[in-house]
Amino acid sequence: MDEEKFHDEIAATLSAIQSLLARSIEIQMESAEIDKSIHALEKQRTQTTSDMLDHSELTNSLSVQQTDMARERTGLVREQTRLSTKSTELGVIRTDLSRERSGLAGQRTDLAVLRTDLSRTRTGLAEQRNKMALNRTQYSVKRTTLAASRTILSNIRTSMAQGRTHLALIRTGLAFFSIAIAFFRTFGLSWWSVFDGVLAMGSLAMTGAGIIGYRRATRDVKNMQTDYYSAREESAA
Repeated sequence: MDEEKFHDEIAATLSAIQSLLARSIEIQMESAEIDKSIHALEKQRTQTTSDMLDHSELTNSLSVQQTDMARERTGLVREQTRLSTKSTELGVIRTDLSRERSGLAGQRTDLAVLRTDLSRTRTGLAEQRNKMALNRTQYSVKRTTLAASRTILSNIRTSMAQGRTHLALIRTGLAFFSIAIAFFRTFGLSWWSVFDGVLAMGSLAMTGAGIIGYRRATRDVKNMQTDYYSAREESAA
């Protein structure tokens, strides 16, 4: 009768160990999925950073073009001043050079039209720069959201690692408990029974601590997963 009870206990213990091993495998698979999600987020962050660099290069190019146009406008202003000075100096021979003055006036008009076109172009570039600044701000907000999601995923991975540690503690406690039972059946009631009892109590305490820690880790993972999905919904909104 005692032997049958012992076999039943061994069978129940082995069944519990198998269920714990199956749960450990499931947790490892979930950890692998989370690592894939982290890799995807890292790839998306890299793409976002590349887009921001492209926008920065385009902004620098527009700034260089704006500087070149400012230099050209300065040259035009200097040319206009030189022409005015020359017109003053040629006031004495104004009658003979009236046709030339008309030509210079037409050239000045053309320069004024060119200056107007340049001003319009500069306005368009300023509007484009404002749009780029808005896009850059949106990318910054998106990057911040991705960083928060990555932090939550890192915490989930840490909690899962703690859960695996507690599962290993449970397995170790059950192994020690099996050894204590084997010693008791081998030596019977003797001085070794004290050691067997201490080993059995220690293994039960170890198993209990592992179960408590595993439940705590599982609860933390569920809470952090809830926070992660909430953050993703807010980001999508």
